[in-house]
Amino acid sequence: MIFEELRIRNVRIRPAQILAPMAGITDTVFRRFIRRLGGCGLIMTEFVSSEGMLRQNLKSQRFLYYTEEERPITAQIFGAEPDRLAEAASVIEDLGFDIVDLNLGCPAKKVVKCGGSGLLRDLPLLETIFRKIRSAVSIPFTCKIRIGWSDEEIVAVPVARIAEQCGVEAIAIHGRTRLQGYSGRARWDVIAQVKDAVRIPVIGNGDVFTPEAAKALREQTGCDAVMIGRAAPTNPWIFRQMEEFDRTGTYSHPGDADRYELIRTYYEMLVREEIPGSLGKMKQFASWFTHGVRNGSELRRQVQSAATPHQVIERVNGFFAVPTPEQEASPNLQLHSEHKQDEFAIVADSCESSL
Repeated sequence: MIFEELRIRNVRIRPAQILAPMAGITDTVFRRFIRRLGGCGLIMTEFVSSEGMLRQNLKSQRFLYYTEEERPITAQIFGAEPDRLAEAASVIEDLGFDIVDLNLGCPAKKVVKCGGSGLLRDLPLLETIFRKIRSAVSIPFTCKIRIGWSDEEIVAVPVARIAEQCGVEAIAIHGRTRLQGYSGRARWDVIAQVKDAVRIPVIGNGDVFTPEAAKALREQTGCDAVMIGRAAPTNPWIFRQMEEFDRTGTYSHPGDADRYELIRTYYEMLVREEIPGSLGKMKQFASWFTHGVRNGSELRRQVQSAATPHQVIERVNGFFAVPTPEQEASPNLQLHSEHKQDEFAIVADSCESSL
């Protein structure tokens, strides 16, 4: 396989294909949803504020809910105060997470003011944070960074070296600067430079939307694992597609029946888990999941105008109609059968990526 296995101390990640932490997306339902589709070796929580955690903020507590099905699982935290981050990391360990990760990549202004990629401009403070967290926990400790603040401030290599010296056990690199946001091309050459500079595992991230791109990332950087972010909500099958591409040199593409099964299964999970804001998530994910569906714009229009979860599912069912026995029997990329539900009874806010 392109990314067969990665070990971060005692945590075995197989395959070495990782779901990136994404605010508003990677809640417990989406994480399990991806896990059940197959091909994802490690999942990560939405990033959580260290201050929110320590103040027992309800939203932070919700972000940190997980089930045993999700293992191995990483909790990602952000902040800028060393002692508070260390205390939050200790809470993560007490909650039973397999890994704690420090967010050094989020470009959002409100996060940069108190952590995220803003810390890439203060390496002495960052070193103190690394050492404080490392001394506070016994579980594996990793971090996720951008390559720097701007093209004039590319600091990925020195940050990776400091991280390694402080006991950080793996580093994920998004190949863009903070000022780039999500524009332009990810600089895989900087990921390759980091790989050459340190001995700890390096995880590549940025512009991987297809199995072919994952292969190219490995060939051009030598990285130990791949992290998938924005591709996952629009193509949740990408992890399985990468596995299939490894084995056969080709991979299957989902059809309408697969997307209908995907939407209805995800909606059922949302409602059964009583996720706050389920209606908003149903609309949000319908927009992503319907990419590639014939006349998908009409389905999106119908879903966006729905007033209740019940209306959403009625319109989805009406759009796809009832699947035929042949469709039920032969979708090429459905969820693993042991996780399917026997019935579909549903009674029934914008995403900001933390990559």
